[in-house]
Amino acid sequence: QVQLVESGGGLVQPGGSLRLSCAASGSIFSINRMGWYRQAPGKESELVAKITSGGNTNYIDSVMGRFTISRDNAKKTVYLQMNSLKPEDTANYYCNVEVSGSWSDYRYLDLWGQGTLVTVSS
Repeated sequence: QVQLVESGGGLVQPGGSLRLSCAASGSIFSINRMGWYRQAPGKESELVAKITSGGNTNYIDSVMGRFTISRDNAKKTVYLQMNSLKPEDTANYYCNVEVSGSWSDYRYLDLWGQGTLVTVSS
């Protein structure tokens, strides 16, 4: 009933930039928090950045000043602008969105995107 579709991953050289997008579609009543996680090979998943419905943002220290999370509520889309990319940013990136609808009795539930691979390498 609700789908998250990610795009924007790929191969980039160190120092380069990428912008990830995650669009929600379907029977959506409201969207609360939106965020991006990543998981590198052999490592645990970590929350990279999140943005509240009011626009407040949080980042992990390792991406502070390089990544920017934003959202377009009209388009039900969250973005992650990634600049000055480093090899250690290589990972699968997943969007995570708190969504409510009649299908959830209007309670917020966590939904996940399918993941998009970001590879930073020369």
